[in-house]
Amino acid sequence: MITVESLTKHYGGFTAVDDVSFTAATGRVTGFLGPNGAGKSTTMRVMVGLTRPTHGSVTIGGERYGDLGNPGLEVGVLLDASAQHAGRTGREILTVAARTMGLPVSRVPETLARVGLTESEAGRRVRHYSLGMRQRLGIATALIGDPHVLILDEPANGLDPAGIRWMRDLLRGFADDGGTVLLSSHLLHEIEVVADDLVVIGQGRIVAQGTKADLLASTGTLVRTPSVADLARALHEHHIVTHPTDGGLRAETEPGVVGQLALHAGVPLTELRAAEGAGLEEMFLQLTADTARETDAHEGAAA
Repeated sequence: MITVESLTKHYGGFTAVDDVSFTAATGRVTGFLGPNGAGKSTTMRVMVGLTRPTHGSVTIGGERYGDLGNPGLEVGVLLDASAQHAGRTGREILTVAARTMGLPVSRVPETLARVGLTESEAGRRVRHYSLGMRQRLGIATALIGDPHVLILDEPANGLDPAGIRWMRDLLRGFADDGGTVLLSSHLLHEIEVVADDLVVIGQGRIVAQGTKADLLASTGTLVRTPSVADLARALHEHHIVTHPTDGGLRAETEPGVVGQLALHAGVPLTELRAAEGAGLEEMFLQLTADTARETDAHEGAAA
């Protein structure tokens, strides 16, 4: 389990992370979401000891990352797939990782096979790797110590559709076997497919957290009618916020409430259902509308 408690990070007068607390539970995939500059990368860097917090703490299995005797055997980390020695081969990079952790070199071919890098690809220098191949190598480095926790920032970046499916299955299997996964990604659909829990951050603060099912259910009700204006008026009279959609409305209340008010107003409905079908993207945009930044300049400077 990863536990973040009252984490705060200041850079001069800029607050990158502001009193953030959440957990990533054992046996589950936790999606860590937020717009550019929200504080995701800073939080993850603090987790693995690359950035010192101003206040608060992060523990992994009850210990700070810096206090772990051989961290690669307990926590697999991928924060930047491009941060690999371009002049070494993939096999050499994994061999160095194995020896650093005190592991037998026999782990190298096993791990290469696990992430789908062939013997020929493993013998090529990393400067000749595609982004997707670098991602696979970075994941291999995270996995070679057989850790029980994975902390991954944009691991699917550069992967083709088959690679994304492979990634999804890998993470799902890792969590189902009792591991802990914290996953940050801008590919919201992939987060929606694989995550059990969600943590959404905006301008350094948590704006929502909980199970995926609960957060998606909170997106309200999707309703369609040939009398959209009449329905909107009836809902607004009861102080229910609505948003226009294609041929209808999304109402910030339960389907039963919308149905009752439509009946009383004499408005015919052609569709009435929970808006969870709108998916993670809709929820994400709602939650971060007031906290999104135009650029990721602050986050880049903080990193």
